[in-house]
Amino acid sequence: MNIWIISKYASSYEEGFESRLFAIARRFVKQGNVTKIISSDSNHFGVYPKYNNVYNFHNIDGIDVLRIRTKKYYKTASFSRILSWLDFEFKLFFAPLKKYDKPDVIIISSLSLLTILNGILLKRKFKAKLVFEIRDIWPLTMVEEGGYSHRNPFVYLLGIIERLGYLKSDLVVGTMPNLKEHVSSVTGKSDINCICVPFGFDPVFYSKKPISKDIFSSKFDIPKNKFLVGYAGSLGLTNGLDAIIEASQKMKNDNRFHFIFLGDGDLKQKLINDTKEQKNVLFIPRVKREDVLSFLTLCNLLYFSSLKSKIWKFGWSPNKLIDYMMAEKPILASYSGHKSMIDEADSGFFCTRGR
Repeated sequence: MNIWIISKYASSYEEGFESRLFAIARRFVKQGNVTKIISSDSNHFGVYPKYNNVYNFHNIDGIDVLRIRTKKYYKTASFSRILSWLDFEFKLFFAPLKKYDKPDVIIISSLSLLTILNGILLKRKFKAKLVFEIRDIWPLTMVEEGGYSHRNPFVYLLGIIERLGYLKSDLVVGTMPNLKEHVSSVTGKSDINCICVPFGFDPVFYSKKPISKDIFSSKFDIPKNKFLVGYAGSLGLTNGLDAIIEASQKMKNDNRFHFIFLGDGDLKQKLINDTKEQKNVLFIPRVKREDVLSFLTLCNLLYFSSLKSKIWKFGWSPNKLIDYMMAEKPILASYSGHKSMIDEADSGFFCTRGR
């Protein structure tokens, strides 16, 4: 088949971080499918060259890639990010796609949710099948975590686009195991074709040799002979790190334990300020993904959490859990929602706090 994957956020190893979409595209190519990726150069996960042209064509690992130069943003929760979405959609509408053969399947992946509108138009133009992949449930995330009202005009508009996308797609795909319940509640229909495709395990990626634990430990001055509680991932609102920060504060005089946070995010500076008087907390900047495992294997306990939200009733499939499980370390999760892949793999259990 001829497959087009369209998403504002799709980075490769060349940009420093391979996203799920590139990993899937490589699998499509391996199966004999002709695969295109249409994306932007404005992505907080990757580092891109400075493009002079609006439309930039590349070939990466047999995948034809169209990079659209779009407005940059520096905070994930910002008006500039919304403007960057709009810029991408406008330029995507006028993109020189005649260079590509007619697609059999078009995959639209959020965010941005707005891209499904271009997807619907392209479906009609090429008479192709349309797959809508949901990575974050918007606008519900804005309401539950951002504090926006259901009556907010932008929230209301996104709600209309979300429902239209579900109804006009031939298949809805999500990383959330209970996504169908949400899709049915939004559309009022129970027959929407909806499946869960969680983050997966790539044996090729994990066969790469990471930086040695000793070099990693020395580079970031990680303390020895202490019980290390580690967290790797984004440091943002949705990650709900308040509980582990509070725990570190209560244990600041216990020299046996040390808390280490690897990653970046909108709340990183706030968390640093909140713990600046403590000697039992260390923040490490984001590293290459293949080196994350070196950090995880140094720790004695790995922490996973989320902000308490109605969103998680539909489930979650975070990439970090695969890395955590590959590190073969105990995982402590502060999470209330649909059961995680830890439970599905029968390698953990839920402990419900009594009322």
